[in-house]
Amino acid sequence: MKKTLKIISNIITVILFFNLILMAFLVVSSKASGGEPQAFGYQLKTVLSGSMEPTFQTGSVIAVKPLDSKERKSLKKDDIITFQTGEDILITHRIIGVNTSGEHVMYETKGDNNQTADMDAVLSDNVVAVYSGFTIPFIGYFIDFAQSKEGSAILLIGPGILLLGYAGFSIYQALREIDPKPKKDETKEKTA
Repeated sequence: MKKTLKIISNIITVILFFNLILMAFLVVSSKASGGEPQAFGYQLKTVLSGSMEPTFQTGSVIAVKPLDSKERKSLKKDDIITFQTGEDILITHRIIGVNTSGEHVMYETKGDNNQTADMDAVLSDNVVAVYSGFTIPFIGYFIDFAQSKEGSAILLIGPGILLLGYAGFSIYQALREIDPKPKKDETKEKTA
């Protein structure tokens, strides 16, 4: 029984520790990048609308690879790109057509769930990144919460408090095993 409890105790400790590290990474990464978290050279973007369903569900997180100026001009039909609009809003849609005029490359885009193509063509200079093929459904809600002030505080402090509390409980248990209190029968025998 003690061995099973010790194994469970170790598993809980590892889970809490990795949770703390993951939360710290997400919060620090999103604050450092000024928005979306980054990992291994990819940016993690939250899908905020249903325009690309069923490819991406609303609330999913997608990984996109930032592009340099040369890569921006070499995209092709069916690539999924993240681009900036005139209102400084990022949109992720599929390329349905490529128009070249001298050095300028323009992309016609459309959301998979939209009936019509986007009204304005996208200049290659406005393309920020290309979709990498990696999606995690529904975790975007969590990342948006982690980027808020309240979320940052809860997600950094919460696991830390749980880990400290659990460490205190483990120390208490270990001290009880080292110095066990005598049983009632033993105390009666010693006094008699």
